[in-house]
Amino acid sequence: MVRRKRRPEEPTEELSVHELIDGPTQDLTTARNALAARRGTEPAEELPVLATETTQDLSALAYDRTQDLSALAGHLTASGDVPARDSSGAATTPEGRARVDLPRLPAAGALYRRALLGALPGRGGRRGADVPAVELGVTGVTVDRAHLADYDRVCGFRLTDRLPGTYLHVLGFPLSLRLMTTAEFPIPLTGVVHVANRITVHRPVEAGETVDFRTYAENLRPHERGRQLDVVLVASVGGAEVWRGVSTYLGRERAAAGGPRPDRGDRPAAPAPSAQWRVTPRVGTDYARVSGDHNPIHTSALGARLFGFRRPIAHGMWSKARCLAALESRLPEAYTVDVAFKLPVPLPSTVAFSAGTTGAGWDFGLHGARDGRPHLVGTVR
Repeated sequence: MVRRKRRPEEPTEELSVHELIDGPTQDLTTARNALAARRGTEPAEELPVLATETTQDLSALAYDRTQDLSALAGHLTASGDVPARDSSGAATTPEGRARVDLPRLPAAGALYRRALLGALPGRGGRRGADVPAVELGVTGVTVDRAHLADYDRVCGFRLTDRLPGTYLHVLGFPLSLRLMTTAEFPIPLTGVVHVANRITVHRPVEAGETVDFRTYAENLRPHERGRQLDVVLVASVGGAEVWRGVSTYLGRERAAAGGPRPDRGDRPAAPAPSAQWRVTPRVGTDYARVSGDHNPIHTSALGARLFGFRRPIAHGMWSKARCLAALESRLPEAYTVDVAFKLPVPLPSTVAFSAGTTGAGWDFGLHGARDGRPHLVGTVR
């Protein structure tokens, strides 16, 4: 029997189910002992205390699955996660959404576990008919310069203290993920498709600045393949908005709700490339590490096959960041970068980047180097 030799750029091993969701295991003993010292107690000898903290979010899973979001503020306040704001446990935004302030950014790993458990038969519960009337917020978020440098290397940005336009999406994404994994969110996280992303940079943000985030969902609408909505993430410094990201997600449904059908005419020829990039499987694992998005379709051949892909695929936001890095020296101080994600980038593959100036800014795209199939099209204005 002849065995096929593994290519050097293919993943060397399959990950466990735990690693598919949480990423590589880390030894947190030092952090736990530091926390105990701060509380004035002796560090524990065994790991059960640590396990209690890391599983606390999941212990409330059954409650969250049956709790409607109109009572989310009261539930979080009662559980001690959010300081009381008023008699109802939450403030109200000018748009009429209940405002819930979290004490810290959530842990993404526990939220992905919640989403997967909710996808099991009999565990999903009834989804909301509209977007939740809730806005989540967190204040005082700081930038870890080592993490910023790691992100810059993975995405191709220069190593500076100025945050890339896509970095605040990564920094604040766990807050949006917390919103998307609540029981009444109308589209389940498992199987959701990220179809577009628009980022507006009002001014450059430096690594030494402290950032406040808020997130909410809006504009639930029909699509020919199901329903889609926008998740908005806003970053502020000193009370002034400095950055805004809008991610459009599609929830595919068997009984499509209608909506406009795109023009399915002939595909235009791919523009002449400015550069070609070899995208290896390491891109999936490296970006998962710096972004916290350990969705197995990006990091594991097994995980990709479970969701219908023959091979792992690159994160859409890595593709956007890599394109923006190629234009980094040409970007103004304030701009909006808008992209539509087309076909996934399989790992490994070779992609062609193209960019051209217009009177208002830049048009750019990412296509397959061999077949010209579109992976991403975008603009900078």
